Amino acid sequence: MSDINVSIPSADVDLNVTDLHRTLEAHRPIKIGIISVLGVMITLGNIAVVMVIASAVSGWSRNSRYFLLSLTGADSAFGLLIMPLNLCVSFMKEYNKGPDPFCHVVAFFNATIYSTCMYTLATISLERYIAVFYPLKYSTVLTRRRALLLISFAWIFPPLLLVPISFPAGIIEVHFSRASLVCNPMYSSNVTYSLTLTCFIFFPCSAIMTFCNIRLWIAAKRQRLKLRRHSWGGGYRPKVALRVLVPVMTVYYTCWTPCMVIMLYNAISGSGVPEWIEFIAVWLPTSNGFLNCIFYFWINHSFRRKFHLVLQRLCLGVCPGSDSDSSCFNSVESSAIPGWNGNNSLHERFSSVSSTFALLMLMPHQTNMREPEPA
Repeated sequence: MSDINVSIPSADVDLNVTDLHRTLEAHRPIKIGIISVLGVMITLGNIAVVMVIASAVSGWSRNSRYFLLSLTGADSAFGLLIMPLNLCVSFMKEYNKGPDPFCHVVAFFNATIYSTCMYTLATISLERYIAVFYPLKYSTVLTRRRALLLISFAWIFPPLLLVPISFPAGIIEVHFSRASLVCNPMYSSNVTYSLTLTCFIFFPCSAIMTFCNIRLWIAAKRQRLKLRRHSWGGGYRPKVALRVLVPVMTVYYTCWTPCMVIMLYNAISGSGVPEWIEFIAVWLPTSNGFLNCIFYFWINHSFRRKFHLVLQRLCLGVCPGSDSDSSCFNSVESSAIPGWNGNNSLHERFSSVSSTFALLMLMPHQTNMREPEPA
């Protein structure tokens, strides 16, 4: 009788494991399709961004372009590196609890790109904050060298912090998850290291972004109320700033918080979460790579105009060169980006990206200097 009582639970467990594996395999093509579509969207969106910001964009400073190129590089890595690597593992590897050197390397790249993206978003928020609140000191506070140092830190510090993940016999274990189709560290295998990662990556980046964007949002709201109180025209720019800042923070926390919560839950409890919750939470940060193209670029009017100009150049490049084509191109260039030319050094000093450039032009200066009249 005791033998029967012991064998029945064992059979039930084996049956449940078999059913779970069958369910995961049935859902696998759907997940691969979602990941593939997301990867194509991220790649195409960021290729378009690179085509535009590779050269000067009206209203964007040189430093702004550096930071945004860094963000584009991190976002592109989602589609060009992270997704192919993990899909390659999902096609080639069967479930294995033992150490796997290749899976450790993939997990290292996953964590590095995720962390670099968060650091880059934080540096962009910091650059916006300086441009808006310290416009007259911008060129001295955030020099080209300091901007490049911030970008270098965002790309160099995460690999140094995450390098233990790449070693199979390191301080933390890694496994391939059939639920998310990702090589994931087992955070419960080293709780101290896992909590250290969140303290050095997610929390400081989130704090910087939240502080900077809340200050920018308050400034835009005050300026809008001021314009409305005095019945001045031009209230469009503060309204645009408000429309951009709120979605930026909403998308950031929506995409990154579930992944961090599951990471902390796994580290502290040692338990997993349901299949689709894990899949969505793990891949949501990569969707941020596509949404960044919308909120940091496509919403900006100068970016869209420059994109149309780039498309026009490509179309004219297909046709044989002629005087009529040249005159047509010049007229398109002048109409697409009014006031844009190759010498914008003075304009770049006081400009930043997207809606914060509008804030910079509308906010009262912290000195008694009078704003120049628009041309």
